[in-house]
Order: sequence, then C-alpha cells, then structure tokens
Amino acid sequence: MQQQELKDFLDQKVLQYNTPQFIKDDPIQIPHSFQLKEDIEIAGFLAATIAWGNRKMILKNAKRMMDLLGNSPYDFVMNHKEHHLEQLEGFVHRTFNSIDFVFFIKALQHIYNNHKGLEAIFTSYATEESLQPAIHQFKNIFFEIPHPSRTTKHVSDPFKGSAAKKINMWLRWLIRDDNAGVDFGIWKNISPSILSCPLDVHSGNVARKLGILTRKQNDAKALIELDTNLRKLDPSDPTKYDFALFGLGVFEKF
Repeated sequence: MQQQELKDFLDQKVLQYNTPQFIKDDPIQIPHSFQLKEDIEIAGFLAATIAWGNRKMILKNAKRMMDLLGNSPYDFVMNHKEHHLEQLEGFVHRTFNSIDFVFFIKALQHIYNNHKGLEAIFTSYATEESLQPAIHQFKNIFFEIPHPSRTTKHVSDPFKGSAAKKINMWLRWLIRDDNAGVDFGIWKNISPSILSCPLDVHSGNVARKLGILTRKQNDAKALIELDTNLRKLDPSDPTKYDFALFGLGVFEKF
C-alpha cells in the first residue's frame, strides 16, 4: 500500500473500532466505572497492570481488585490502615499476586503523598518527543520505597528494552481525548502526539503485515520504529491507530 492508501485504510478502521462499543470487552471498562480523576488513574493503572492473557479473566480479576478496594480505589490507597491490606490476601492474576497488590497500594500512596500524584510524574519527566523516559523515571519512583524484589517485574522499563505495552496503553487512556467516549483525556498537560502505541503480539503482527514494522521482536526498538511510522500518518494523534491495529488483529484475524 502507498502511504495515503494505508492512512485511509487505517483511518477507516479507527472509526470502526474507536467507539463506545469497544469498552464492554476491554480493560478500559474498569476505569469507566468511576468519575473521580484519581479513581480513574488508579483503577486504570491496576487494570492495565494485569492486562495480559484471557480478556474475560482480565476483566473478572480487575473487577475483583476494585471490589477488594471497596470500589473506591483512591480512598483506599490514601486512607487504608495496615490491617485493611489483609483483605487483599489470596488475590492472584497469573504471576501478579497479593504480595504485588499490597505493594502497589503502598507505592501509589507514596506517590500521591510525596510526588504530587501520578500525572505530575509523567508531566515532569516527559520529553518533547516521548513519554518513554517518563515511564523509566516512574518505575524508579514507584520502587524507591522498600519493596519485594519479585514485584519489580510488574512495572516495565523502556530503558531496559521493554515495549512497556501495559503502561503505554494506560497512558493512552488518560492522555488521549478521542471525543468518542473511550479514551478519557483527563491529563491535559501532556500532548497525545508523544504517546506510544501499546505494542503486543496482535498489534505487532498486523503492523508487520502492513509494512509499518520490520523488527521481529516486540521490544523498545520496535516501538520506536512503529511510533515513527504512525506519527507520519497522524502527527497529532498517532495512538488512535492502536484501535485499528488491535481491531484488525483480534476481531478480523488480519
């Protein structure tokens, strides 16, 4: 496909999939249960963190996470006492378990108390071209308090070669305002132009078939290549194409 032909094709797929109907089977439905900005941030972060594997199981376990937090994640994070954390015991989603969950609550409290919240970290460390340095700094801050070593694997670091799919997806939710009622656009001080596409098996395979990704591994270098090509198609809103790549891969078996 020529570039304009490719753009027209993918723009049509964005219109097809970037609709409210997308929400019901996607982890983004979890933060859509809330109105408060901080609830959306935290619910989204936790749901994105466990967003791998069977989608029904992701949604089931993400809803369970919210239930365990009294369906008030920000209030729980900020006001929990040590004994409240006992109710998280037994939670597990694949390799993410209650040890990790408990630490995530403590780390989030530390961030809101000492770093002015999640948005402030990403706003402070984003560059004009990328949010990947901010993701790296976010991981450093997240684990600057005493933590189980096992838990560090659940927050990706682009500077160690990761495509950081889950965090990039979460950032898309919070920063991109799609006017379609799917992505929230509640972080107003970061431009959607520097978002990176959540790169996974589905989006990677479709991107390769379309010729906008040549690297075989779904890693940080592949993400740079994919971002570069998507930004040529739409410099102001490149991650809208996540809907096209995902829809083509998951729903159309492209």
